[in-house]
Amino acid sequence: MVKMLQVAMNRLSEHRGLASGTGLVCFVLLMLLTPRIPQPQSYHKFSDQRNLIGVPNSMNVISNFPFLIIGVIGLVLSLHGNYLGLSLKGEVWCWASFYVGVTATAFGSAYYHLKPNDARLVWDRLPMAIAVSSILAVFIIERIDERKGTAALFPLLLAGVLSIIYWRFGDDLRPYTLLQFVSLVAILSMTIALPPKYTHSLYWVWAAGWFFLGMIEELLDRKLYRWTNHSISGHTMKHFSFVMIPVFMTVMLARRNIKIERES
Repeated sequence: MVKMLQVAMNRLSEHRGLASGTGLVCFVLLMLLTPRIPQPQSYHKFSDQRNLIGVPNSMNVISNFPFLIIGVIGLVLSLHGNYLGLSLKGEVWCWASFYVGVTATAFGSAYYHLKPNDARLVWDRLPMAIAVSSILAVFIIERIDERKGTAALFPLLLAGVLSIIYWRFGDDLRPYTLLQFVSLVAILSMTIALPPKYTHSLYWVWAAGWFFLGMIEELLDRKLYRWTNHSISGHTMKHFSFVMIPVFMTVMLARRNIKIERES
């Protein structure tokens, strides 16, 4: 299975034009043949709506603060000095973009949870789209080629922004959902099929674990709120789980060393 994935990834890398054209055709067919997916308004009705310190939905707002801390720390370390050992310019850009997304999540998500609605949800999803697109570009740099990954950063960021704009004004989640799904599948495929450039790749597995845990906690938002005797909701737990992703990424960057030299 792993060998088949390796062959497939190598062929995709060698035939980028064909892969891009095929992807575009699949996207057009998806938009033509599948029904529109509107944003459910029930999404905005979180279980914990307490006003604890004069702030509406206090726990869902305050729990975003850790994103600001780790985002600023990671951004400073990636741009100044060489503490994180980012030897390639493309790596610096991609990781800086990731930490910008993490930092902006603190503000965007807090702003949304003060008064949850579609208009404010844009500012919650936009930073996360930036972070996910940046991580995908990082994977391309580390697992395939620096130039390809660096060149992919802006198109990936643009695709993320456009998918959110399309959802907001077209009330259709298909492009946004598809982009998140494709990014996840691409990252998992590269993790399995392509050898890592650096050591300590196990941290990526930990990050994936925190991601899936956060998704489960969100699905169990009301149940977890009830099971904890109305102390903490699943959505608040999701914030704490998701913030562990940049924490583990920062520790990984600080500890890793080059394992395989790649040539662009």
